[in-house]
Amino acid sequence: MRAVTRSPAQAYALVIGLTLAAAGALGFFYEPSFSTGDGAEREAVLGVLDVNGWHNVVHLASGLLGLAMAGSYAGARSYALGFGVVYLLVAVTGFVYGDGGVIAGLVPVNTEDNVLHVLIGLAGLWAGGATAPHPAPTTAPA
Repeated sequence: MRAVTRSPAQAYALVIGLTLAAAGALGFFYEPSFSTGDGAEREAVLGVLDVNGWHNVVHLASGLLGLAMAGSYAGARSYALGFGVVYLLVAVTGFVYGDGGVIAGLVPVNTEDNVLHVLIGLAGLWAGGATAPHPAPTTAPA
């Protein structure tokens, strides 16, 4: 039996994909509202991370895309690098809006969210950078 080997980007896409999809689904049990504006409703998942319906949809979509890309070497690398950049930009934007802010009047954030987004972004850039642009040729028998 041959062991399944994944690139760092594929592992990232799988783990982050599962985590974000689960977080998005769980978030709807805390706050399913799709309210907008500075006073948008929010609730803290596990008492820590602010979410609402919009934030949950972003997590679900990000996670499902990661799961869809995890099986593809090139797709996972693009996901890791792309989401690394996107999540770092979201973190910077969140820090600009501040603790308790609402990005674009839709997505509530707090400092804990922003720190988590920095970690997800850095991990994505690391995983994408640690994955060669093309897989190494195999010499194993088919």
